[in-house]
Amino acid sequence: MAIQKYIPNLLTMLNLFCGCLAVVFIFQNKPILAFAFVSLGIFFDFFDGFFARLFNATSELGLQLDSLADMITSGLVPGATMFVLLTNALNVTEPFSLSDLNFWIASLGFIVTLGSCYRLANFNIDTRQTDSFIGLPTPANALFILSLPIILRQTESLLLLGLLTTPLFLLSICVISAYVLNAEIPLFSLKIKNFSFSKYALQISFVIFSVVLLIFLQIVAVPLIVISYVLTSVFYNNWKKK
Repeated sequence: MAIQKYIPNLLTMLNLFCGCLAVVFIFQNKPILAFAFVSLGIFFDFFDGFFARLFNATSELGLQLDSLADMITSGLVPGATMFVLLTNALNVTEPFSLSDLNFWIASLGFIVTLGSCYRLANFNIDTRQTDSFIGLPTPANALFILSLPIILRQTESLLLLGLLTTPLFLLSICVISAYVLNAEIPLFSLKIKNFSFSKYALQISFVIFSVVLLIFLQIVAVPLIVISYVLTSVFYNNWKKK
């Protein structure tokens, strides 16, 4: 077998490696590095599929490896992030005590991980999601969650500071996240195969909108982009039906 046949799986393993490092940085209270490695992992995740198609190297093994790697990078890492945010919000002391109710409340942050696991497993058997998505993709959800502790560090907004240190608000994010990951919400694909504006007007416009937000709002733009992606898809689908 030519060496290029191994490139897609190598990229998948690099995605997994980035996810493992991101977990370490989350528990070391280094959210910026965690966000950076999750972003790098998502980059590898995108190109493993690209090269698999390019080299005609798609395989059942590659499909399973891809889901397992995503489970760490886009499943475990955001769950761990919510666990740490809730731990801080509830003032849980270390070492953790199994008799501490707050510890178990903080553990509900892993609802995000459970929702991600179910979505990844369902994605592998859902033939409707070849060219678009149903429910929020786990990488987008991961970036949304990973941006929160960075915003908490950098924001001067008392409203954001209050919300991101309120356990009930954080738990609400966990539940909503798990729901949107698995909801029957068709989302438009961001894959642009050519620069035909008439054919990809929505996708190109959304990319431009996202870039502008990132330039002006930086990390705060990330959750806004993810929320806008879901809402735009809902409005677009309703408009198409009419």
